[in-house]
Amino acid sequence: MSPVDEILSQIPMQQLAGQLGVDVETAAQAARTALPALLGGIQANTADPGGASSFAKAVEQHDPSLVEGGVDLNQVDVNDGQKIVGHVFGANQNQVVQQLSGAGGSGSGIGQELISKLLPILAPIVMSWLAKQLTGNNAQAQAGGGGIGDVLGGLLGGVLGGAGGQQQGGGIDLGSLLGGLLGGGRR
Repeated sequence: MSPVDEILSQIPMQQLAGQLGVDVETAAQAARTALPALLGGIQANTADPGGASSFAKAVEQHDPSLVEGGVDLNQVDVNDGQKIVGHVFGANQNQVVQQLSGAGGSGSGIGQELISKLLPILAPIVMSWLAKQLTGNNAQAQAGGGGIGDVLGGLLGGVLGGAGGQQQGGGIDLGSLLGGLLGGGRR
């Protein structure tokens, strides 16, 4: 199961749709569009040792229990989510939101306002999921000296796809979508 599918399986779409004010299908499509971008942004941020170190500290501050046994969206700290999104995308946040809202295709109902509301809900869920993954992989990461960058690289390797721009998230070419916007991440 891909990281995107694993995280999506923990999110109650009915509850998410209610929070976003859209139908379940639109909420699911928006989440499937936004999650790979968040994961890709995190991966870009951890590409250098400084970014990986600061992100490791941020991940450690998130409780992995949020994603255990399904997420209760009432437990998600949207203010924290906004900070995470700001850190992950930096000055490119508005451009990423524009790209993602256009990625759903016309008539999809995935507009900029929906993506802007969704990203801060998803960000703490992603961080908790990463915290859960890293607690399971922490011992081997420490022993191997690879650290969070290697662990995240392994976890997220397929999210952005290969050099050929592998498509994820409902046929969106994330390599093309985010490549120019994220570069080496925000440092």
